[in-house]
Amino acid sequence: MSLWDPSAFLIYIGFVASLALFYIVLPGDYVPGTLLRNGNRLKYRMNGFASFHTTIFAALYFLKSTGLKPLEYAYDHYIGLAFASIIFSYAISTAVYLGSFRPNKLLALGGNTGNPIYDFMIGRELNPRIGGFDIKFFTELRPGLIGWLVLNYCLAAKQWTDLGGRMTNTMFLVQFFQTWYVVDSLWNEEAVLTTMDITTDGFGFMLAFGLYTWVPFTYTLQARYLVDFPQSISWLSFCGILALNFIGYYIFRKLKYLQTKAGSKLITSGWWGISRHINYFGDWLMSLSWSLPCGFATPIPYFYPIYFAILLLHRERRDDHKCRTKYGEDWEKYCKIVKYRIIPGKI
Repeated sequence: MSLWDPSAFLIYIGFVASLALFYIVLPGDYVPGTLLRNGNRLKYRMNGFASFHTTIFAALYFLKSTGLKPLEYAYDHYIGLAFASIIFSYAISTAVYLGSFRPNKLLALGGNTGNPIYDFMIGRELNPRIGGFDIKFFTELRPGLIGWLVLNYCLAAKQWTDLGGRMTNTMFLVQFFQTWYVVDSLWNEEAVLTTMDITTDGFGFMLAFGLYTWVPFTYTLQARYLVDFPQSISWLSFCGILALNFIGYYIFRKLKYLQTKAGSKLITSGWWGISRHINYFGDWLMSLSWSLPCGFATPIPYFYPIYFAILLLHRERRDDHKCRTKYGEDWEKYCKIVKYRIIPGKI
């Protein structure tokens, strides 16, 4: 495997282009985003789930006459595909950065420092668009999450063929957990409109690299590990890991509200009544359940939950600062009701 792989580059570009085409042509409701500083409220087309199942059904149509063999390409050209995604991340970041200097662009408050390297990384423009095509919103879920699952399915196919038509129960768990997670995210796509990525941060290299490269090529580590080191676990362990994932999901999604002067609501009931970011804890439990099927022979499959824990701690600090600024005394009141940050019993 080599870094520069022309066929892998073309396939990666074709994959992103097909998702962009689906974003443009597939039907979907238009949902308004948050009110911007300039008084505008952009609308976003919600067809992420439609893009996902269209991708899968299109692949099944072409595979019906070839079998699973073509899917092994992703394993054999994994490095080339990853390198292609890095090149694409640089290209789109550069294009958006240069475009941000055109007149009448709404800039992100944090990405307009005058330091070109920093602004390129963080992103100068808040909502870069080509007509009605919102580049940041498109990038947020589609190439990263859908690409993650496409790679996962290719790796599962590789194990299936390597094992002579069999898939281990550990690979099944990884595929089931991560498919559920991604499909849930795509089904609830409008929820991304309230995240800091959309409302506050500009679109720069950090976000582009994270979603075009980091997500699909690091979140598939568990599936790739199980291709190289296939293993099965006892059904007792299988059920225990399954239960851990369900608990994490229940916490993640599971509301009494505190009405704020800013007009929005702060959740104070159920799990949310004992931790201000209990969803982060549930999300992390799910990430741990994805790695446990790989066993403990090496820490490599646990890269994601380790990295994710650091990310969530940093995100909680950012959220706390933002909320203190936005809600003022309401946030202080809320913190007295819900005392813990992420893990119940831990400040």
